[in-house]
Amino acid sequence: MMDEDVRDLEGELAPLLCAALKGDQRAYALFLKETTCILRSMVALRIGSLPQDSQEDILQEMLMALHAKRNTWDMNTPVLAWIRAIARYKLIDIQRRRRLLAYVPLDADLKAEPGAGDVPAVLAARDSESLLARLDPRSARIVRAVSLEGDSMAEVGHRLSMSEGAIRVALHRAIKRLAAIARKDDI
Repeated sequence: MMDEDVRDLEGELAPLLCAALKGDQRAYALFLKETTCILRSMVALRIGSLPQDSQEDILQEMLMALHAKRNTWDMNTPVLAWIRAIARYKLIDIQRRRRLLAYVPLDADLKAEPGAGDVPAVLAARDSESLLARLDPRSARIVRAVSLEGDSMAEVGHRLSMSEGAIRVALHRAIKRLAAIARKDDI
């Protein structure tokens, strides 16, 4: 976003949140509506490779975090910085919990406009492939198919002539190995 756009958005959101904190439900609904657009673009930029329904689940978790922390906003500080900080940490928590394989640089510019390019997706794909290359070929194929491409365990099992249970075990072990690699490399 341009600096002017940020100032405009700040000037729009801060009064809405102030009014919401004083009990104005209409202002709070408008605040959440505008904030949803910001958060949706963050999710798309950071983990756009996930299916749309998963992205919406993450968006809802981020909105709930903002709702839970709404009373922590200091009216003397920029509301956008407060939103981004909470959303960023929530997104990191979600990624850890879901064990996403895409590397997310913590110092990435969160001000990028939606649709500003596929650079984060390209970087995430490159980093994912770099990690997967360190697994044995079968494990990498399982992780790629289930976690990145969204294939079912049954589909992958059929292709690899393995039972669904064996795919689950192999996936679990591969993800543990990837986590160990990522920790070792301090990713």
